[in-house]
Amino acid sequence: MNIIIRYPYFLIAIAAVPVFIVIVRLLRTKSSFAYPLTGYFKHHKFKDINVRNFVTPFLRFCAFSLILVALSQPLGSETEIDYESKGVDIILALDISGSMRAEDFQPDDRLKVAKEEARRFIQNRKHDRIGLVVFAGKSYTQCPLTLDYDILLDFLDQVQIGNIVDGTAIGLAIGNAVNRLLESEAKSKIIILLTDGENNAGQIDPYTAAEIARTMNIRIYTIGVGRGGLVPYPVDDPVFGRIYKNIRLDVDEETLRAIASATKGLYFRARDRKGLREIYDTIDELEKTEIKVKEYVNYQQLYQYPLLAALVFLLLEILIANTVKLKIP
Repeated sequence: MNIIIRYPYFLIAIAAVPVFIVIVRLLRTKSSFAYPLTGYFKHHKFKDINVRNFVTPFLRFCAFSLILVALSQPLGSETEIDYESKGVDIILALDISGSMRAEDFQPDDRLKVAKEEARRFIQNRKHDRIGLVVFAGKSYTQCPLTLDYDILLDFLDQVQIGNIVDGTAIGLAIGNAVNRLLESEAKSKIIILLTDGENNAGQIDPYTAAEIARTMNIRIYTIGVGRGGLVPYPVDDPVFGRIYKNIRLDVDEETLRAIASATKGLYFRARDRKGLREIYDTIDELEKTEIKVKEYVNYQQLYQYPLLAALVFLLLEILIANTVKLKIP
């Protein structure tokens, strides 16, 4: 809670309170001017000094000061912020075919790097619903559209190669992602499709799937992963254990470009981890969420608290002033 003073000049007047009290006491005590200061101590022993003469002015000062604080009308303010978001609904379509084991993103394989950069992308977003679709020879929804990024990231961590029959069903993946966006009312609907191969499975042609996405105003950003050509690929040998062979893995860039172009999206090529990170950063900048912030301020009167404290000090002063004199031994 923030404290706001409505009339701060009353607080400045607190400095005048002790002066006012001194003047009142001097006017009441004629003997104060009857003899000089040395004469005062001559006629008054130190032990006879009345403690009440010090306590009551202090209590009166506190009381008057607190009354001035109350008159300054302190207010407690609490701010409530309401976010009105016209967000972006995003489906991440991630290739988990066997070729994603290739280790041209040294020291890690393609899938591990793809998952780490997808995680970073998710964590950078706010107020957007994000879902996850995975595909190989078939496609399924790993996580529907959600604002709960913790759950989404848990599902992302569980993604592994081998959970689906091998292959690369790009058209089926797009169709599945489009299906997840059917009932979306978001300002912008996008699919980020990441793959390292060419369509060789599934019953849906990638171009047909892209046309369906276009008619639904869904934009597709396609990412081709891998440096291409001969790349190190792990093979488990029954005798020698894990060995690496150089195999040729090429990305079907022509198809990915056509998919992106048909939906007014963009095609990117990620040949290493840095390149993939920059791609996600670019998409993050392109798909900004429009957020309207409404701020409400609630005010609470606080004058009663210093006023109550002032009353307590005044009662104490009256009580002490009417009791037996207290003397310093």
